[in-house]
Amino acid sequence: MKFSCKFVALLFVTIIYINGFAQRVSKSDKTSFQTSHVWEPYIDSRADIAMVYGVEGNPSDRHEGRQSTFLDRVNSWREKGYNVQFMTGIAWGEYQDYFMGKWDGKCHLDEGQKTACGDTIWHGANVPYIVPSVNYLKYFEQRNIKPVIDGGITSIYLEEPEFWARSGYSEAFKKEWVEYYGFPWRPQDASPENTYLSNKLKYYLYYRALRTVFDYAKKYGKSKGLDIKCYVATHSLINYSQWQIISPEASLASLPCVDGYIAQVWTGTSREPNYYNGQKAERVFENAFLEYGCMQSMTAPSHRRIYFLTDPVEDWARDWSDYKNNYQATFTAQLFYPAVDHYEIMPWPERIYEGLYEISARDHTKGHIPRSYSTQMQIMQNALQSMPLSHNRVSGTNSIGVLMSNSLMFQRSPRYSDKYDPQLSNFYGMSMPLIKRGIPVHIVHMENLGYRKSLLGIKVLLMTYSNMKPMNQRSHVQLVDWVRNGGTLVYISRDDDPFQNVREWWNTDNNEYPRPADELFGRMGIKADPSEGYYSYGKGLVCVLRNNPKEYVMTVGGDKKLIETIADLYHTRIKKERLVFKNNFMLRRGAYLLSSVMKESVSGQPLVFKGKFIDLFNPDLPVLEKKIVLPGTQSLLYDLSAVKNPGHPEVVASACRIYQKQSTHNQYSFMTEAPINTTIAMRILLPRKPKLIKLRKISGEEIGLNTSSWDKKSRTLFISFESQPSGVHVLIDY
Repeated sequence: MKFSCKFVALLFVTIIYINGFAQRVSKSDKTSFQTSHVWEPYIDSRADIAMVYGVEGNPSDRHEGRQSTFLDRVNSWREKGYNVQFMTGIAWGEYQDYFMGKWDGKCHLDEGQKTACGDTIWHGANVPYIVPSVNYLKYFEQRNIKPVIDGGITSIYLEEPEFWARSGYSEAFKKEWVEYYGFPWRPQDASPENTYLSNKLKYYLYYRALRTVFDYAKKYGKSKGLDIKCYVATHSLINYSQWQIISPEASLASLPCVDGYIAQVWTGTSREPNYYNGQKAERVFENAFLEYGCMQSMTAPSHRRIYFLTDPVEDWARDWSDYKNNYQATFTAQLFYPAVDHYEIMPWPERIYEGLYEISARDHTKGHIPRSYSTQMQIMQNALQSMPLSHNRVSGTNSIGVLMSNSLMFQRSPRYSDKYDPQLSNFYGMSMPLIKRGIPVHIVHMENLGYRKSLLGIKVLLMTYSNMKPMNQRSHVQLVDWVRNGGTLVYISRDDDPFQNVREWWNTDNNEYPRPADELFGRMGIKADPSEGYYSYGKGLVCVLRNNPKEYVMTVGGDKKLIETIADLYHTRIKKERLVFKNNFMLRRGAYLLSSVMKESVSGQPLVFKGKFIDLFNPDLPVLEKKIVLPGTQSLLYDLSAVKNPGHPEVVASACRIYQKQSTHNQYSFMTEAPINTTIAMRILLPRKPKLIKLRKISGEEIGLNTSSWDKKSRTLFISFESQPSGVHVLIDY
């Protein structure tokens, strides 16, 4: 049976007026993006959620923010069927009415974060990074939360609760110091102890800010009969520590008002250089893998929802080739965490589709996103809609963890003597030697040790107090209990940094330990300041190495001792699991096969897959019988052998969203939607070679194919055509 033009047009009307909206209404929440713009066809990504940014817009996008009201922007996305939610900054934003005295008649520019020189740290013109005073939080609730809830928004995202480590000198901060500590303010650059106390306060202030605002949002929403969900969009602990920023991070898991997170990991964070084998360099995939792992560890024990972010571009101007290669790296890294299946597919689609960047490192001509890249990007993003949760694990030894604490952010600035930690090398000294040998290191947050699952499956745990300190005694109780029950703890530190003797719980009240590690060792009957060696406790073992971990990565071949020690532990104690060294990671998630092959590893051999695959990093979606993944690259393959019902027609890969699928014994039809001015490519599994392919606009007007081809061996059809603002109906006779 063939559709008549009249029937097709009627079908489209039915589709586009579902629930009274102009297009389909998303009932899913699997994918999202953030934007400060009204709906436009060129940024219509067809994700499930549109997070409309800022009541007054985005400070980086003033013109658009002033062109339309918040409700105008919200309604423009609602009318297109999006699940509309709200995002804004908590530490900065378009809040000039507060700072310039229009809210309460008082100027509040003194509440900006200030350096020792008295300079305010700005995010933009009259947009300072904020010391979140109680008065500011009241303003924030009334001007940025209440009107949003009044507009029917039920999900609120507050992003980047950030306090710069180099700040801490404003009058507002000095006032908070006195109220928190009960004694006069001290300049943080005067001593390590002052630094620690200052950063601990910064940490608390944004913990308080989020708790206060989210409690208000939930209470006010309840008064209107709404169940408000509250999320924190934040960088990883790794990145904030690298960039010398303080944020509450894992401690937010203790707040019942926090429903989840967005893991703000992208090329811009993951390309921060680090040391390995004596070389300082960008290691984007490896760093992204650790960052996403850090974020998952922060949330997994509490079962809070988390969205993983990727960005096809980044904040700093690069070339399109650079963007594409690093996008592939970060995109693959996020998929290696099969317990996460919610994603923010992009921030700011307007800068992706309309931004002008250099074509390549050799071609400095500026242009819009290349069609090949936009098609590939959309193929990757639409794959996320069907990316399943999985109990599979990344290939390799999955029982090694690295311990982190939020206090990692406290020792970064200012520097003291020669004991500083360049590029966070004390962390990378424990993690990068293992990652580079194909060991998928698990990050463990000290703040989450109270959750039973935080150390589940971990047999060897690496830790140091060279770069962080325990923020409470409970974490030591929990670590000791884990060792007693059979865990192997590897403690790596010289304990010689200037923060060892800051005034804290391990040397106050009834505790008189000169170093925090001594309190930990004492609980296991190990003498203070033990020598390098092995110490038994209960069913477990403590291995003490008297190096600072940075020594393992800042010199050529410096990690030999660490690797030999871990290999010995697995040989003598962890006999039920092999320690496997390789140069790659692999993971299967349903029909999706992921891989990454690393440079600077145990070999330079490529990874080879044989079978029948669709290459999702290629905009032409070729069917391959052999895929070679070279060192320094990643792959995302759709394995056709994993299709459960190969005789049933199905779009298995596409650069567009697919809706209204209908299938008979000889016909397959569906509707496609994608941003305008993009080329749609798709590969379709069919029982037989097609006899007829028809593409029509909503008006019934037929449009042409760019290309089509039939692959007999895989029984798949490839078609390509140009997107249309209202969608394209595809009808295939076979």
